[in-house]
Amino acid sequence: MTLDFAFIVDPLPGLKPYKDSSVAMMRAAAVRGHRPWAIRREDVAWHEGVVSARAVPLAVHADDGNWYSEGEPESRALAAFDAVLMRQDPPFDFEYLTATWLLERAAAGGAKVFNDPRAVRDHSEKLSITEFPQFIPATLVARDPFRLHAFIDEIGDVVLKPLDGMGGSQIFRVTSHDPNRHVIVETLTQYGTRTIMAQRYLPGVRDGDKRVLIIGGEVVPYALARIPREGETRANLAAGGRGVAMPLSEREWEIARFLAPVLWARGLLIVGLDIIGGHLTEINVTSPTCMVEIAAQQGFDVAGQVIETLERLCGR
Repeated sequence: MTLDFAFIVDPLPGLKPYKDSSVAMMRAAAVRGHRPWAIRREDVAWHEGVVSARAVPLAVHADDGNWYSEGEPESRALAAFDAVLMRQDPPFDFEYLTATWLLERAAAGGAKVFNDPRAVRDHSEKLSITEFPQFIPATLVARDPFRLHAFIDEIGDVVLKPLDGMGGSQIFRVTSHDPNRHVIVETLTQYGTRTIMAQRYLPGVRDGDKRVLIIGGEVVPYALARIPREGETRANLAAGGRGVAMPLSEREWEIARFLAPVLWARGLLIVGLDIIGGHLTEINVTSPTCMVEIAAQQGFDVAGQVIETLERLCGR
């Protein structure tokens, strides 16, 4: 049975097929005889009780230089697809929030939407770790500069980050003796008007900020360790980090196995945990990546696992 999978993604010409997980899933779907479609978030609309969108059917190719061909676009109800995957990158701004409301209406009308739009809305990728304090490093979420400076003084070496960033954007390592600490806190909190997160700096980041993937409640047995380049604190690939796929450690298995059934019960099909030195630092649910690197280095087809899971969910 051929299935129609709609991917709500950033503009296709801007996707990088040599590393993009959404492209990998489209290719995996096509290999198994299914039809991938592309939808832009701005083309999703509600009218007279139906959520629909301008959708473009795609033929996907193995050539990274020319990885897709577009068919004739159609206006289709999202419920007409076998599954809809929201795969757009943050920032999680008001337009992203609006998209989750529209997708929730689509789900109420019979569409199978992954990740569940309400779950995405309810899971701040930074703040959601506070539900699992047994796994996280010393953490403070606040916007009061006095509280933040007290935390820096107490811990001595911390990482400060905004709650809506991605790819290592605006992440600072600050020590209690840093002469720039006050201006950094002022800048990130916008003079005490924006809440941020402060966490104990984890030296284990030198061995990699591990991305652990969970697909439909099943833990992928390999993590991608994002290793920071020389002289850099941030391990994100977007910040120049190097990705090395490796088997999960015992502690990573422990964290992932605990979270997997909890998050899957909430409709989170694709989840990316960030774990540094055995500590959970983020739970990524908007558009988790690293599937391509794990497949290339370890031969484990994560994108194929996503499509197999969707097949089961669609009753194939």
